[in-house]
Amino acid sequence: MELIFHKFDDTAIAEVVSDEIVIGDLQDALDLIGDASYNGAHRIIIKEENIISDFFRLSSGIAGEILQKCVNYNVKLAIIGSWDKPMSQSLRAFIIECNRGNQFFFVESFQKAKEMLIK
Repeated sequence: MELIFHKFDDTAIAEVVSDEIVIGDLQDALDLIGDASYNGAHRIIIKEENIISDFFRLSSGIAGEILQKCVNYNVKLAIIGSWDKPMSQSLRAFIIECNRGNQFFFVESFQKAKEMLIK
């Protein structure tokens, strides 16, 4: 895994670049939050394929645990993926609700992730 740091005005964003699962459990998420924060970034962009699939199965509780840690450490998170594919009704509702807020975003591109994280 590589973290690429971008600076937009006064906002630092850590972009995760990897061909593997980066967040497989809560500890992985905490490590990522720590690495990004240590380097001055409290905003993270990660691709859907870098997160364990159980994250997207809401009944597993992994998404809730990870997003709660982001809240605790004041980290905003954007997940890049294809969100128009078939998915459970609860996941679709969760994505819609997150995108209405200002801390977690499910987007289709790096550009949209950047826009959401710096606003």
